[in-house]
Amino acid sequence: MAAYNPLRMASPLEAAPIVAFLATSNSNRAKDFYRDVLGLKLASEDPFALVFDAAGTMLRIAIVQKVVLAPYTVLGWRVSDMLATAKELRRRGVTFEQYPGMKQDELGVWHSPSGALVAWFTDPDGHTLSITQF
Repeated sequence: MAAYNPLRMASPLEAAPIVAFLATSNSNRAKDFYRDVLGLKLASEDPFALVFDAAGTMLRIAIVQKVVLAPYTVLGWRVSDMLATAKELRRRGVTFEQYPGMKQDELGVWHSPSGALVAWFTDPDGHTLSITQF
């Protein structure tokens, strides 16, 4: 068997769709948030996971006894209109995080040095999520 050579063949994952994973300890609460608040389509549900369609990307939320949180953003959405998106999410009950030392506006939007606009919020399990306008 020949060794993998990136100059001769494409990666077997190069064109494969990605699956995003999160965890929840309360599937009903997670379902209400991701389906009803964020507006994602619930594709399937079983004793092991909730599966949502996030604009063609599978978001699989595993049902676990205890959620272990990462101390950084774990999932984000690229949006075309930050102001409209942030206002609509706030209307739906999302609270945007305000971080000390970061110059964020009243909605919680940070103007990054690159020019991107970013706002962070958490899901019911405490995962940090974001919306970004590049």
